[in-house]
Amino acid sequence: MNDTSPTRAEREARLEGMGCSRRRTEDARFIQGKGNYVDDLKLPNMLFGDFVRSPYAHARIKKIDVSKAAALPGVKAVLTANELKPVKLDWMPTLAGDVQAVLAGDKVLFQNQEVAFVIAEDRYIAADAVELVEVEYEDLPVVIDPFKAMDANAPVLREDLKGKTEGAHGKRKHWNHIFNWEIGDQAAADAALNSAEVKIKELISYQRVHPSPLETCACVASMDKVRGELTVWGTFQAPHVVRTVAALLSGITEQKIHVIAPDIGGGFGNKVGVYPGYVCSIVGSIVLGVPIKWVEDRIENLTATAFARDYHMTTELAATKDGRITGLKVHVLADHGAFDACADPSKWPAGFFNIVTGSYDIPAAHVSVDGVYTNKAPGGVAYRCSFRVTEAAYCIERAIDVLAKKLKMDPAELRLKNLIRAEQFPYKSALGWEYDSGNYHVAMRKVMDAVGYPKLREEQRQKREAFKRGETRELMGIGVAFFTEIVGAGPTKNCDILGIGMFDSCEIRVHPTGAVIARLGTKSQGQGHETTYGQIIATELGIPADSINIEEGNTDTAPYGLGTYGSRSTPVSGAATAVAARKIKAKAQKIAAHLLEVAEGDLEWDIDGFRVKGLPERTKSMKEIAWAAYNNVPPGMEHGLEAVNYYDPPNMTFPFGAYICVCDVDADTGYTKIRRFYALDDCGTRINPMIIEGQVHGGLTEAFGIAMGQEINYDETGNVVTGTFMDYFLPTAVETPVWETDFTVTPSPHHPIGAKGVGESPNVGGVPAFSNAVNDAFGHLDIGHIQMPHDGWRTWMAAKQAGLHK
Repeated sequence: MNDTSPTRAEREARLEGMGCSRRRTEDARFIQGKGNYVDDLKLPNMLFGDFVRSPYAHARIKKIDVSKAAALPGVKAVLTANELKPVKLDWMPTLAGDVQAVLAGDKVLFQNQEVAFVIAEDRYIAADAVELVEVEYEDLPVVIDPFKAMDANAPVLREDLKGKTEGAHGKRKHWNHIFNWEIGDQAAADAALNSAEVKIKELISYQRVHPSPLETCACVASMDKVRGELTVWGTFQAPHVVRTVAALLSGITEQKIHVIAPDIGGGFGNKVGVYPGYVCSIVGSIVLGVPIKWVEDRIENLTATAFARDYHMTTELAATKDGRITGLKVHVLADHGAFDACADPSKWPAGFFNIVTGSYDIPAAHVSVDGVYTNKAPGGVAYRCSFRVTEAAYCIERAIDVLAKKLKMDPAELRLKNLIRAEQFPYKSALGWEYDSGNYHVAMRKVMDAVGYPKLREEQRQKREAFKRGETRELMGIGVAFFTEIVGAGPTKNCDILGIGMFDSCEIRVHPTGAVIARLGTKSQGQGHETTYGQIIATELGIPADSINIEEGNTDTAPYGLGTYGSRSTPVSGAATAVAARKIKAKAQKIAAHLLEVAEGDLEWDIDGFRVKGLPERTKSMKEIAWAAYNNVPPGMEHGLEAVNYYDPPNMTFPFGAYICVCDVDADTGYTKIRRFYALDDCGTRINPMIIEGQVHGGLTEAFGIAMGQEINYDETGNVVTGTFMDYFLPTAVETPVWETDFTVTPSPHHPIGAKGVGESPNVGGVPAFSNAVNDAFGHLDIGHIQMPHDGWRTWMAAKQAGLHK
């Protein structure tokens, strides 16, 4: 008789665990229009809030008259700073240690700052009432240029800080100065530069950009006055943190606050912080005793919620004549806008910018960062990156190309000469980080071989000759980038939010039938958490992924967690999930030994259960063990099969990648065509290759948008001139290039499953690859560094500067 029992491979395939390109479980509801977003929420007696916003970037508020608005039928209340002051809610703390005005009282500091909050029966009445609020302003001088913020004659922006010489991060040296942060060995870096055979110095600016999630920020606050309980639904990337902040601000005890993040249509860092709309909705609901909904429009999102970047990096590199880098020195001028509301949970005001040594073995380095106030919207979020890592990667990768040009050396070969070698890991950088693992040279060589790098350079040489002869008006550029990201925020020694350590959590319960529910402290905004966490558990516990449910975003049910941003979900929560599953597996082994009447040490794990060593026919599956956990456990053991883990990682993780971009620039129009883009990523252990592929495609598309056109731009009086998608570049399928992807696998030695994270990496590596390609197109001409974004106008101007226009 034939044995019909499944083979080992069939049992493993049935789990759909780690390494399987399993279809996303969450997609079933999204593609059928069954997602549950904040604006879908409809509660009895719900009212709607809308803001009166300042048309000025800097102005004193002389008078606010709300009488006409309050008299409009359907308007229930109009809040101003005067209503918030008695309950001390006119200002709120920021994640960076500053305070931010909830509603402007004495003066406004950026265009579209919140001045009053109208609450009405529907959003149309609220919008009409906003137009009826009369605000008398006295126009004040504006500071838009961060390089002029600390001029002797610059106006005082933050009058609430006037006279304060100390800030949250040390001494302030000007009334518009926020902090200075230094790290590294300045003497060693100066010595390397002073003795360098070759050195470069370049101002490398990373323009102000915006994450622009598909769904704007929104919340619904509902105060139950009978029970004294507040429930808030919102677009929160970190629901537990919002609950803690709400408790601190409102005085309501934390156990009586319920924060729920339903489906979120994209976050990219934009939904980490707390916005005035959240606070005003909560206050309105407490005062009126009914639910209040606030949903911002696209212009509000682009102009008033948190921006990213706006880093201006003066970069110096020292090297030998043969291309060995000996030192790095960077000074950053960081524009934080009107308030330091940087969504940065690290213990440093410039986040992880000290990863600026990149993937290179640089023996001496020093970084100094000065933060300043300007009349722009506040923020500083990790737009699809860890905290200031994208700025750091762009800085070093552009500087490497500038150095390669000065050395007349191929930029790929210069990188190969300076990359950290495999035998140097774990590698301690000159700025203090311990890189966990990597094989950089293998990755770089693999990409160069895949694209036929020498042939591309020969083609470029021939095209340049043809251009000189007038046979073509196209310039060919080849952009090389090699990046190391730092993710997994992370270790409590490095990161916290309002004093709360940056651990994360997972609670797993195995039911009697072998089905599983797992609850986590993170919150997906499209990353596929429901799929990947389930796959980790499937592999660890031998239970099929389709028998596992994942829940996030509800502070009533999930263990306390610090949320999802900076590619921390897999490095931190994925680890918590694996460790919680291993706790369950350890108990399951005791139960299996009891059932099989052997010692624990006589058992070994076999895909989906335990078997007796040497007697493979004697087994107990996890499904059988789960049933026994509720009726037949060893004497003295508690019934049930569940565990919780709070994971505080011992170190960050360091994914890396090698990217090559090939572009063609039309010298007469400035139009740039991306002919080819090849991206190799190493994120350690790969949980779901299909989801990784999707994450890389999405991140590269955002990198393309940033490098080739995105910028939040202001005129000299502080008016935002890129406040709609007509003016702010958001790539569609028409403009987006075709992506070629590849990978190597270098597991993290300290992570329970060796995973490093990948969601942010393509944005980190993609931006310098695009910029290097455009700059390389002009590389044979007498023209310096071309600043981003590389839209048609700027690229045309670069061609004009190079003398290419007749």
